[in-house]
Amino acid sequence: MSDIVTSFRLVVPLGITLVAPVLIWLTGKDPNKREAVSFGAAILTLLSVLSLFPPVLSGKILVLNLFHLLPGIDVKLCADGLTLIFAFVASFLWILATSYNIGYMRSLKEHAQTRYYFCFAVAIFGAVGVAMSANIFTLYLFYEIITIFTYPLVAHHQDAEGYAGGRKYIVYLMGTSKLFLLPAMILTYVLAGTLDFHLGDMVQGIFPADADPVLVTITYVLYILGIAKAAIMPLHNWLPSAMVAPTPVSALLHAVAVVKAGVFSISRVILSGFGVELLNDLHLGLPLAYAAAFTIVVASIIALTKDDLKARLAYSTVSQLSYIIIGVAMLTPVAVQGGLIHIANHAFSKITLFFAAGAIFVSCNLRSIRLMSGIGRKMPWTFGAFAVASLSMIGIPPVCGFVTKWFLVNGAVQIHQVILLVCLLASTLLNAAYFGPVVYKAFFGKPVYAELPFAYEGVKEAPLCMVIPLCITAAISVIIGIYPEPVIQLIQIFRGM
Repeated sequence: MSDIVTSFRLVVPLGITLVAPVLIWLTGKDPNKREAVSFGAAILTLLSVLSLFPPVLSGKILVLNLFHLLPGIDVKLCADGLTLIFAFVASFLWILATSYNIGYMRSLKEHAQTRYYFCFAVAIFGAVGVAMSANIFTLYLFYEIITIFTYPLVAHHQDAEGYAGGRKYIVYLMGTSKLFLLPAMILTYVLAGTLDFHLGDMVQGIFPADADPVLVTITYVLYILGIAKAAIMPLHNWLPSAMVAPTPVSALLHAVAVVKAGVFSISRVILSGFGVELLNDLHLGLPLAYAAAFTIVVASIIALTKDDLKARLAYSTVSQLSYIIIGVAMLTPVAVQGGLIHIANHAFSKITLFFAAGAIFVSCNLRSIRLMSGIGRKMPWTFGAFAVASLSMIGIPPVCGFVTKWFLVNGAVQIHQVILLVCLLASTLLNAAYFGPVVYKAFFGKPVYAELPFAYEGVKEAPLCMVIPLCITAAISVIIGIYPEPVIQLIQIFRGM
């Protein structure tokens, strides 16, 4: 068993991400200072998260009670293996996203850049807060912070399309959290007498043995419906609509903060709230796994129909997020490992794809896949990184997506679930079907000169501050595919092994 110890160092990453938006706003009139603050805060946040690794890897769970509100209701932080996976991903990618933001926002001369960087930083604050939440109440607070402060990013262009996408975004996420997540939290408090997660292993939850199974089941369903950031169908439609945002925001939504907060929250609630033992007794795991399998296949089929690159990537995200859910919902150690490792694997691969999409848009104002024939020969670094990340999404070794699918397929075999196994294998073929043509056209296709809205001969790579981050994330996708042990170790610590 892990030792639970109080640690004030938990306040540091949260404090940095809280102060950073204020400093960004204060330095907003000087772009160089504003962006230097973003870089500095991102680096300091990463270092503070890394400082939590030694005690957690030694078997300790760090906790800190910030505020006591009511009996059993506190604002409380923690750090265990699951915390560090999400917090590391968010803080590390913030550094690369800041570099990318500079190239994108300046190249396109976007308006309201200070507001943009401010909201971007607050979203990271919310993501780090979700990662470090030691109870459901704290998680709920940070979950809502992410929703509120990413709305201006989705509606950034302030046109009819932007406002429509932002409106759907806020209605879906705020509506479901109020209608379902808040009542689920109240029911949990009534049934369990506490909102604190059970930390140390994923077997035991917080619900007492004599809790009414019907009410526990209702509570479970409310959580799944209330955490719509996980984009399980049919509560997914906000995500493609949010593609009206600038591409770096799409990367933030799909790889770093928003959707990761959703799947992380569901994983934390299932494994540290209900516990594997209770969910197995009530047979609640497989229905969620089937819903995730349905989402994986249907979203992949829809992605096949999209010619707009960002739209195709959006439906790919809907599909890929459910790999995390299906792994956790299978409730076996191997499957859970596959689901949780995909939090990191998907983050690095998907942000590469969105970074590449943004680089293409900056370089030649293209979003139509049909018109990208031959562009890869002009932008080899961008499309090379896109190809690597595509292999990860498909699940081909040695890129990290293969590790995810290996564990998930083994998990489905262990519990003799043929339907889940078929869905996982079918999704691999579908992934190849909607990513393969993009890469093939880019490198081997003949340019459609007559329809291109630019001079083909003048196409070149986007600015280095955009290309370097996407090459780094593509390289990391390969590295953690070859050497996944650090992430696996954190998962095993979280599981209490």
